[in-house]
Amino acid sequence: MFSVTVRDHMMIAHSLRGETFGPAQGLHGATYVIDAMFRREELDADGIVVDIGRAAEELHAVLADLNYRNLDEEPALAGMNTSTEALARVIADRLAERAQEGALGDAGRELDTLSVTLHESHVASAGYERAL
Repeated sequence: MFSVTVRDHMMIAHSLRGETFGPAQGLHGATYVIDAMFRREELDADGIVVDIGRAAEELHAVLADLNYRNLDEEPALAGMNTSTEALARVIADRLAERAQEGALGDAGRELDTLSVTLHESHVASAGYERAL
């Protein structure tokens, strides 16, 4: 399986519901470094998985809808406990939708999988992988 990974970051505010989260139940900020990995079994006619520049642009566009926002106030996330894992799925699903709509070109429509990893710090991360 071939892969291409692009990286960006975002800063958000949110609170998490449930005693599991201790002090993170209160409103707090988080800065995430995000890796999006695009995979396919075979390279396209140009010998690539997907155009790296386009992949970086689309990741940046998806994150722009979340960056510098209080996620507790985002209608599209209403009722969601915006854990790192849940945010990884939101980002992956939004990237997948863009790929299927052609935002990554023809190569993006032929991807096999997409995974998104959110790094909370240098020692902790969570992610989500999905088929395309």
